[in-house]
Amino acid sequence: MDPKLKTFLVLCETMNYHAAAELLHLTQPAVTKQIQALEAQYQAKLFSYDERKLKKTEAGEILEEYARSIQYNCLELEQTMAGQRKSCLRIGATKTIGDYVLFDAVNRYTADPAHELTLIVDNTEHLLTLLNDNQLDFLVIEGLFDKGKYGWKLLKKEAFIGICPPGHPFSGKEVTIEELLKETLILREPGSGTRDILEKQLTLSGYSPASFQRVLTISSFPIIRRLVTAGRGISFLYDSVVTDIPKLGQFTAAPLTGIHEFNLVYLKHTKAGQYGEEFFR
Repeated sequence: MDPKLKTFLVLCETMNYHAAAELLHLTQPAVTKQIQALEAQYQAKLFSYDERKLKKTEAGEILEEYARSIQYNCLELEQTMAGQRKSCLRIGATKTIGDYVLFDAVNRYTADPAHELTLIVDNTEHLLTLLNDNQLDFLVIEGLFDKGKYGWKLLKKEAFIGICPPGHPFSGKEVTIEELLKETLILREPGSGTRDILEKQLTLSGYSPASFQRVLTISSFPIIRRLVTAGRGISFLYDSVVTDIPKLGQFTAAPLTGIHEFNLVYLKHTKAGQYGEEFFR
């Protein structure tokens, strides 16, 4: 891979010439020179300043997409040239999918003794960072992501529902957002797919999590489920997370609840999408 592209990707991550130079063990002028060489090569400005803040141009965004794919493909080529067959898949999954949906696929794949697997279960934001850094082959996520930036395939659609304690007045009903705001909201940490979806719909309706009477932030689904069951508040989760708790109350609250996608996500222009499809087959 062209060393200038490696420098470019580090600058895309840091968005700071000094920080990029430190990570690359180069001088700042050397980093600047490599970026200028790329701009001359592609005859396009890759970065610009907006009130002293470094930003990627449209051309810079395009080059980043291709450079990350080139980096992934270079590693694949090295393995192929060395006669190594890809036997270890590196998969990232958001917590809903990793903890409650993915077991059957993992179980089938690992039944073959020749197959190796690394599975990381984390929030959407961190997984996308790992994918960009070529530390994962593909993701299986339920959160929001830039569909123009990545390759993706729809795996399934899942109901996103409200949950409440057993016997709660909301149970089995359609509830307005204004009624919900009187409750304690229990939600996932920033960067998680379920939180992103909820916050987006709240924002479109003119509200935010801070509009609720009280907010509890919990990164563990089992703890969220137990707190809701104990009457400590309400929450919003995917149906897969609560199907094994029949006594837990459920409600709908448009537009916060509804049907959302579970997607296979990978870097464009790579074989990672094919690996993902083979994994699920």
